Amino acid sequence: MATIQWRPEPNPLTVPYSWKIRFVPRDSSGTDELAVAMNEENPNYSVEDAKTMLALLKRVIQKKLLNGEQATIDGMITFGFSFTGRLDTPDDPLPPVDETLHVDVRVLAPFFKEIRQQARFEKLPMTEKGPVIDSVEDTRLHLADVLNSKGVLKLTGTNLLFDPEVEGNGCVIEGTRSWQAAQTQFGPLADSSIVIVPDIPAQDAPFNNEYTLSVSARPSGHGSPRTGTYRRRLRSPLAVTKLGHPNPPEVGILTGKAANPLASVTGGTVSADEMLRIQAVFDIRNSVLLLSLLGMKENGPAGAAVTVAANGAYTVPGFSGSAVGQQPERPGQ
Repeated sequence: MATIQWRPEPNPLTVPYSWKIRFVPRDSSGTDELAVAMNEENPNYSVEDAKTMLALLKRVIQKKLLNGEQATIDGMITFGFSFTGRLDTPDDPLPPVDETLHVDVRVLAPFFKEIRQQARFEKLPMTEKGPVIDSVEDTRLHLADVLNSKGVLKLTGTNLLFDPEVEGNGCVIEGTRSWQAAQTQFGPLADSSIVIVPDIPAQDAPFNNEYTLSVSARPSGHGSPRTGTYRRRLRSPLAVTKLGHPNPPEVGILTGKAANPLASVTGGTVSADEMLRIQAVFDIRNSVLLLSLLGMKENGPAGAAVTVAANGAYTVPGFSGSAVGQQPERPGQ
């Protein structure tokens, strides 16, 4: 049995400094690969038979869900639904399904337990000679770790230089939930810095605005390309509309790859269009979340922090000079 590979990676978000455990997949299996593996497990079923069964399983589960049922593969996974959204009265109709309905997939305990009992692990070296991305900055907003469709990204680090015309070399921006885009527009390319006009792939939901950035290059000019992934996530701006409207749309925020937003903006007052940042700080010692509004300059103006101790609706105030008066937010589960 092969091992499950992992490697330690720096986690700059913790104090004191720590390292996180990163799963390193050996390969990725799609329908074709799964069908071949099913045939190897049971030769009575051909590869084409296995493909047919996988397609049939997909259709059956979809029909069960559309029939309002929860579907379970015993000892493995359960498929079901969840909703997000707010009703002002119990008589309100269901909001648009594109904004409220989500399919949840839950792995069952017996499946987890068996994997944990049989798993064998292999630790990979933490560092290798390849691209290392130390920082990413949007040069228009002059903010770190911001992915702005109207801006330009500057990456700094080591071993970043690559030839975009050579197969395997390049830069990829990938959503933490779905989709990726190979970058095609570059400014100056150097070993210590590269400049990119970002092509940002849309993800499954508007609130999925978190991305990873990777650079693949041949540091020595030959051999196989090596890939370096920026250790922090990039976030793109979200549009919050109709804040002063009697029934403003609920806009999910503070979400990475999850199918549901961790928090939602549910209303507020605003006197003009404005771009702001929302800061979320988790106080580990007191087990509370602190939310506040920030201006678009580092160490610039900021609103008072609001303590979030439980799920519910909270009002996050603006600050002097901001067009936002207040911004109600509702943290999710």
